[in-house]
Amino acid sequence: MPNQASQAEFVSLYCDHHRWLQSWLHRRLGSAADAADLAHDAFLKLIQVPRRFGSAPEARSYLRSMANGMCVDLWRRRNIEQAWLETLAAQPEAVAPSAEHQAIVLEALSEIDTMLRTLPVKVARAFVMAVAGDMTHKEVARELNVSTRSVTTYVAQAMLHCLQLEARLAVADTPGGGWFPPHPGPRVAL
Repeated sequence: MPNQASQAEFVSLYCDHHRWLQSWLHRRLGSAADAADLAHDAFLKLIQVPRRFGSAPEARSYLRSMANGMCVDLWRRRNIEQAWLETLAAQPEAVAPSAEHQAIVLEALSEIDTMLRTLPVKVARAFVMAVAGDMTHKEVARELNVSTRSVTTYVAQAMLHCLQLEARLAVADTPGGGWFPPHPGPRVAL
């Protein structure tokens, strides 16, 4: 539980910068509702991981940087949603999945996108081409201008990363949250 001094600092930070951040986000996003949501989320993050700032410009610089990343995430999520909606629109109504199934798929797509963005570019591209694109390792190698052996290594690294992520999520979903060692990130030999 934060002490009263840190609570007072947060309240001051919020009062001094919330309206400014929301206005900045509104100009960036063109939506008052999205701006309000992201400004709220930014301050929630600061509650979870408190920071001290030496000056108002330093606080605004940090908030702007954090909010910019949140905008990118929002746009990326909206692009995924749009692609999913276009895919659904191309399906006959008789085979359209339920609203619950659609939400589950959309969440899974967002998680996959997040996971792929944590991988080195060639590893992620090789994985998507080989697994989702159903290309042979030889075809992927030709496309990426690497050896077939490199493609095999890349796909294996991505699969290991997926398994580690899945294990972390499974452990986190257990009562008590469990513990799982931090992932050092994939190592790519080029």
